[in-house]
Amino acid sequence: MERLSDSTLASADGLESRLPRVSVKPGIVHLGLGAFARAHTAVFTEDAMLASGDFIWGIVGVTQRSDTVVQQLAPQDGLFTVAERGDNSAPLRVISSIVGAVSGRDNPEKVVEHIAAPTTSIVTLTITEKGYRMDPRTGSLNTADGQILSDLAGNPPLTALGQITRGIQQRSRQGWGPLTVVSCDNLPGNGELTGRLVRAFAAALPDDEAAPLLAWIQANVTFPNTMVDRMVPATTPGDLAAVEHQLGLRDEAAVVAEPFMQWVIEDNFAGRRPRWEDAGAVFSADVAAWEAAKLRLLNASHSMLAYLGLATGKATIADAVNEDSFLTACERMMFDDVLPTIHLPAEFDAETYCKQVLGRFANPALGHTTAKVGSDGSQKIGLRLLSTVRENLDAGREPRWATLAVAAWMRHVATTSLEDLNDPLAGELHALLPADHSANAVVPALLACRSIFDDGLAADAGFIQQLKHWYSIIDEHGPEGLRNEILHG
Repeated sequence: MERLSDSTLASADGLESRLPRVSVKPGIVHLGLGAFARAHTAVFTEDAMLASGDFIWGIVGVTQRSDTVVQQLAPQDGLFTVAERGDNSAPLRVISSIVGAVSGRDNPEKVVEHIAAPTTSIVTLTITEKGYRMDPRTGSLNTADGQILSDLAGNPPLTALGQITRGIQQRSRQGWGPLTVVSCDNLPGNGELTGRLVRAFAAALPDDEAAPLLAWIQANVTFPNTMVDRMVPATTPGDLAAVEHQLGLRDEAAVVAEPFMQWVIEDNFAGRRPRWEDAGAVFSADVAAWEAAKLRLLNASHSMLAYLGLATGKATIADAVNEDSFLTACERMMFDDVLPTIHLPAEFDAETYCKQVLGRFANPALGHTTAKVGSDGSQKIGLRLLSTVRENLDAGREPRWATLAVAAWMRHVATTSLEDLNDPLAGELHALLPADHSANAVVPALLACRSIFDDGLAADAGFIQQLKHWYSIIDEHGPEGLRNEILHG
């Protein structure tokens, strides 16, 4: 089967690139060119160009840890398909907003050059929590990280923070225009965080470099906060085969996604930008409220379902949410624990949103596995669950349901081997675990992890008691006991 490309697409019956490819010029550099970026940011950007007729926002995509996506996209001239799965799915669509793909691992100097280019106005990034090289204890740049140290020493930068900062530095020296750096990762205040880390990197450079660079960043670079949402599972060989059958061409870079797509952006741009609002993005002065709702309603429920599912042999999130007791636990966490503790945007319909979230989780076509969603838990539960726990405790309320999710995570850590625990703190967590894996032993042991739990939470008697209660139910009474406790306890 012929491979998807500009030439094969042009000769295929009934298929076309929506954008006039010869007119599309690069204006955005995207770091972290995974499936989510292709199914979300690239689609919004294409739709914005189509709506406005402004074709200067082509994307140069950069991979971070491997060159796999470059190998997929390069022979296809950057083209790829998005296959929606679930109710109200759109027809298969070829996306043409990516005009180049670079391996950041193999060509870091080229990444810096693209960021510094006068035609580039925006850098977007989806590098996941780990990609920010943040010290969780300080919230600042981890200057003990080996790759950060290498980037600071003047070697070709391999980290996203190093590439961005060195690109800005080269841009400042060449006198090119302002730049906006747009984080699209699920982190609270993701723009503020990115700006803080970039400035920390710049400040760690030698004094003769740091001072002028920090001044230029202050005058010419902005870091708007954003909130993104679309469920994009890993593409399977079966997905590729289905796309090939429907497209009539082989697409090695195809992505699968749910129909839902959302992007909320702070209107804080240093220079030009695409008209993403014409593609359905929401520009808001209160992105924090949107992101809090997503993190503590959607993402928290996702984590809860993952750890309850892992504890009871559920392979996918859809399997877990179709368990009535787990659905009930999510609903109770949303309405009893989360909504009383967060400020919502004025136009936000909480009841509709919560119902929509759980309906999206039930989409079996997405195939989100509990193992994948449950990975990197040490990096996620603080943002998704512990904020809710802490605010309820401070208000004198018992966060029963959010605590259930934390207890399920604890049991996952305690019952998963070091080799199989997919978490950047796996070694630290396992070093804390006692030989006795009962609730009375495990709960205080893991609460001692200061990379996750602060002193206040670790000493709260009510929280500890509730953690031990839920852990014991899961550990000693199995799925049926857990089901009964949720529904009738």
